[in-house]
Amino acid sequence: MRERTFVMVKPDGMTKGLTDEIVARIERAGLKIVSMRRMKLDRGLAEELYSVHRGKDFFERLVEHVLSGEVVVMLVEGGRAIVRMRELSGATDPAKAAKGTIRGDFGSSITENIIHAADSAESAGQEMRIFFGEPEKQG
Repeated sequence: MRERTFVMVKPDGMTKGLTDEIVARIERAGLKIVSMRRMKLDRGLAEELYSVHRGKDFFERLVEHVLSGEVVVMLVEGGRAIVRMRELSGATDPAKAAKGTIRGDFGSSITENIIHAADSAESAGQEMRIFFGEPEKQG
């Protein structure tokens, strides 16, 4: 099933110069980057991105981190794109992420874990709407 998902290289990934490596890994996995742009998020956008975590003790850390520098946002398409991007990204905690995954190879903490990838079709739809306008129908 072809689908689209949202992916973001976080500020720590940008600082470490990992955008090209992440793009290469996505493409080697057979996924296509439909749209990509570099940007600096404002607080409203950052809070909207992480709204599912509002009220949790780590919400403000997530928001502050994503506001700490530029990011690259991507619209990624392919068969089972959501699941495949989560597999490429690795576990949220880099210490628990498998080697060979983006977080396992480059992440340094749960907050500074290089990449954000939508975790469900619902999240992907919301995040694509936030950053790229209304998403196309999945499937």
